Amino acid sequence: MAGMGGGRPSIYPSLLYADAQAAIRQLTEALGFTELSLYETEDGTVMHAELVQGHGAVMIGSKGRGGRFDAAMKDAGPAGVYVVVDDVDAHHERALEHGVEILMPPTDQDYGGRDYMARDLEGNIWSFGTYAPEIGETGI
Repeated sequence: MAGMGGGRPSIYPSLLYADAQAAIRQLTEALGFTELSLYETEDGTVMHAELVQGHGAVMIGSKGRGGRFDAAMKDAGPAGVYVVVDDVDAHHERALEHGVEILMPPTDQDYGGRDYMARDLEGNIWSFGTYAPEIGETGI
């Protein structure tokens, strides 16, 4: 897995799940994320969670928790997120061992990366690969 580095990402995909607890378990146990923070109510509703992998992070919450973001996301469909990992094949094996639905096995791409594609428990598409375009101080 890509190592955790310093600095702060400038983009955080934010996903809401009907069962955010199950999503967090799958993302950490099967897909190699690390839980950075978790804020939940007494009944287990995830108000906000941050999961990290490499130099990136994703924010997770429970659907139906209330608030403007929950209302805005009410009719949103599944999302797609690309995550850079050091060893695509080992990452893929871990996902398989945990029963993750694989949509595309590790594949060498024409643009120079190697990646695979998986679907999480609620239909979001996660691609894990080696393609990481260099972004300078002021952008690409």
